[in-house]
Amino acid sequence: MSEPSTVPYPATLPRESFRRFGVSSLIRITLLLLYAGLTIPLPILADVTQAPVPSNVLSVGIVIGGMLLYGGLSERVEVDANGIAVRYPRWISWLLRRQWQLTWAEITALKPRSTGQGGLVYYFTSDEQPQAFLLPMRVAGFAELLRYVEAHTQIDTRDVKPLAQPWMYLILLVFSLLLLLIDSWTIWTAAHWTGGM
Repeated sequence: MSEPSTVPYPATLPRESFRRFGVSSLIRITLLLLYAGLTIPLPILADVTQAPVPSNVLSVGIVIGGMLLYGGLSERVEVDANGIAVRYPRWISWLLRRQWQLTWAEITALKPRSTGQGGLVYYFTSDEQPQAFLLPMRVAGFAELLRYVEAHTQIDTRDVKPLAQPWMYLILLVFSLLLLLIDSWTIWTAAHWTGGM
């Protein structure tokens, strides 16, 4: 995919015209806990079952995977009087190529596309850019972000809804916590089983 527009942003912006949106804390915590619940027992179970993959290799892989997940969840959307940009922290931005920025004048439409799960995602399109740019839908303050888009582009965003509602992530959070409890029991059992051998 070709690089998006890199129209320079002013070095200083009036406080009232600049806003930064990060990924919702509920989504970030839920996905990190789910990842932990799915991966933490693996090195211990590898030792107990004498798996062909050493537990220390699994541990390193889990740490690297956790850092990549955390980096992906560090996405931030920045809007100001000139345009909108999606950025990541410097420590992970070199690896993630999904960063982009557009001026409001470049944006011509916000078009929906269906996902494989039956949901809808939205893409900014521009006559000046050959590719479309995904509207971040998991940020905290999504409704406010849409107000910025509508105010600067005159695009009607009334029908744009988040990809997943908060109650869906609350349910996933509950199951992630249950999984961690099961993990604790599994680790305790494995420790006692190996200790009794």
